[in-house]
Amino acid sequence: MRKSTAAIGICCIATSFATGIASFSPALAQAWEPTRPVNFIIPAGTGGGADQMARLLQGVVTKHSLMKQPMVVVNKGGGAGAEGFLEMKHAKNDPHKIVVTLSNLFTTPLATGVPFNWKDLTPVAMLALDQFVLWVNAEAPYKSVKDYIEAVKAGDDKKFKMGGTGSKQEDQIITVALEKLTAPKKFTYIPYAGGGAVATQLVGKHVDSTVNNPIEAVSQWKAGALRPLCIFDDQRSVHKGKVTSTQAWSDIPTCMESGVKVDYQMLRGIFMGPGATPAQVDFYVDLFKKVAATDEWKKFMEDGAFNLRFMVGDEFKKWIESNDKLHYDLMKEAGFLAPGK
Repeated sequence: MRKSTAAIGICCIATSFATGIASFSPALAQAWEPTRPVNFIIPAGTGGGADQMARLLQGVVTKHSLMKQPMVVVNKGGGAGAEGFLEMKHAKNDPHKIVVTLSNLFTTPLATGVPFNWKDLTPVAMLALDQFVLWVNAEAPYKSVKDYIEAVKAGDDKKFKMGGTGSKQEDQIITVALEKLTAPKKFTYIPYAGGGAVATQLVGKHVDSTVNNPIEAVSQWKAGALRPLCIFDDQRSVHKGKVTSTQAWSDIPTCMESGVKVDYQMLRGIFMGPGATPAQVDFYVDLFKKVAATDEWKKFMEDGAFNLRFMVGDEFKKWIESNDKLHYDLMKEAGFLAPGK
């Protein structure tokens, strides 16, 4: 470009000035925010861990006015969450839909053959990892996981009823892992629509045990109706506040330390539909960072004994890729893969 004339010089100065403003004000240049209500899809039924988390998030966003537009929670749990995931898959270039994910992000397409893969979505953030606990009715004779395992081993085939959320999902994967420790076909697995129903069935003694998430059974534990035997992790919970009059989450032994070599945690994350721009992703990352800083969220994390992990960007994508393979291997070993998978 020639710069010998005053006109060209003034033009270049003006252009450089404008470019400088943009370079020093990326937020002004790239900012995006919703212009209409945001549908928050839950690929699960009401009362379960995903439902409780999504509604808590909605409440915090509303209470603290973290977003100008309202957030509308919508349950789409049909087909083990396939209904919600397919809606998100077809929400291309629609930043006004987000979904809270659990491990059915991986298990549902593998088990059902539904034409969906996590790569059809845009990862936003891991909010936390959810634990699983082996629960029994408080009136059951088992005081420890060792007592429970010995009773299962001594029982008739399929004598023990294990309640769980959905078929060929996380709860049944854990049940199959337990069966390998107790002898084949010792459990009759009974699927229910959500974690709330699972806890209710255990309180009513319609099943012998469950592997519910902590938040799905904490109220029944507080009420003295259920007893936790172990947590499926290699480390005890970091949450030390008393949940009952005598116990905190950290008082529950890990299944690993009790000799039950089963370790499994579940994703609680946020995704958008395909075609989301970096600016749109950044808006939701910032939104959920603000949520994570609130007292309500911190209390929810402690009440539900969540593993505190917040992850975004390439780190989150690598974690997803690793867990996609993990779930494929687990599902294959359990015989849960749909034909052709």
